[in-house]
Amino acid sequence: MERAKILRQQILDLVEEYFQEAFPPPSPERNDLRVSGRVFDGDDLVHLVDSSLDFWLTTGRYAADFQKQFARYFGVRAALLANSGSSANLLAVSALTSPRLGGRKLEAGDEVITVAGGFPTTVNPVIQNNAIPVFLDVTLPTFQVDVTQLEDALSNRTRAIIIAHTLGNPFEVSTVRDFARKHDLWLIEDCCDALGATYCTEKVGTFGDLATFSFYPAHHITMGEGGCVITDKPLLKTLVESFRDWGRDCWCEPGKENTCGKRFDWQLGSLPAGYDHKYTYSHIGYNLKLTDMQAAVGVAQFKKLPNFIEARNSNWQLLRDGLRDLEEFLILPEPTPHSQPSWFGFPFAVRETAPFSRNQLVRYLEHRRIGTRLIFAGNLVRQPAYQNVRFRQIGDLRGADFVMSHALWIGVYPGLSPSDMSYMIDVIHCAVKELQ
Repeated sequence: MERAKILRQQILDLVEEYFQEAFPPPSPERNDLRVSGRVFDGDDLVHLVDSSLDFWLTTGRYAADFQKQFARYFGVRAALLANSGSSANLLAVSALTSPRLGGRKLEAGDEVITVAGGFPTTVNPVIQNNAIPVFLDVTLPTFQVDVTQLEDALSNRTRAIIIAHTLGNPFEVSTVRDFARKHDLWLIEDCCDALGATYCTEKVGTFGDLATFSFYPAHHITMGEGGCVITDKPLLKTLVESFRDWGRDCWCEPGKENTCGKRFDWQLGSLPAGYDHKYTYSHIGYNLKLTDMQAAVGVAQFKKLPNFIEARNSNWQLLRDGLRDLEEFLILPEPTPHSQPSWFGFPFAVRETAPFSRNQLVRYLEHRRIGTRLIFAGNLVRQPAYQNVRFRQIGDLRGADFVMSHALWIGVYPGLSPSDMSYMIDVIHCAVKELQ
């Protein structure tokens, strides 16, 4: 074992050296300015290889470490890792269907309030659990949910709310939270774009009953693939964990057994008394765990989060200041009042009165190596996947339609420099002149 320790350290030292040779800093004359991407260093690679040398390929020590740190960061009781942010949303919604919630459980035909302008896997778990999404509109310049529609969305079947902090800008959390409390509704915050954002100085993700996060390479920190659910409610923690881990009733970590101290003393359902608790299932669940190698990268990345957020917000501010003189043609973003965003991207829209279209501007930017994206699904009810889905919508969703036809976003992630921002600003100014 002593020889193995020496070899392990030699390997990790070489990994750091390998990183320096294999991943040199990007050239100032890069080929493209992507909207997002992974930002990593030798420490990330060392953590990844260190985990691989354990050959513990499922959830393990690094996952436990990350969950502990992540829960402490938010000041909540539990953080539960999953294999993606989309899976985290699925787990959060599915947990609300548990019979253990009694009269508050989400049943088939119940309604869940959400927003039309967003990412599909915020809404898909509602549909997959046989509930009915109720779509609210979005407003500009925050690109967030129109909270004035909340009362109109309420019905006697409303049980929950799930809304995302789109592109890192918090929605009006106090209004949504107060509405949820008033009507005894579950609140799920989709924070996949918004790790580190605050509202009234409190971190988003701490206002709802459950909150979800994504660690895809585009997001604030990365595990490659990965997600997380946080909650301060012990029962919800147990339910999310059950749905994540095959639906089992047992809560033993992988490789552990008899955590409860009475593994062969349970009697649940119509099972015979003493049936192995590790093979007793209380929910129709999944296997949505991630590997410890992914978690190892997350542990290394999490140390960099403050700097990543600072870089994102600085890049966003450079774009906002540099494009201020173009507001005759462009609707520029604004933070939600009382919030400090953790920007995922820089959203903006081409005004209907502008002498050029959003699509023309997109082509102009892409041709000049500036990556662009539309604001996710635009208006979800117009996407092909939802044509035969049962839902309700509030009003005509004019805001979501406008975003669908006129809005886009460009990158602010830490892999982009202030000089990259200057280039983007210059190109957009040239576009406005040349496209008129």
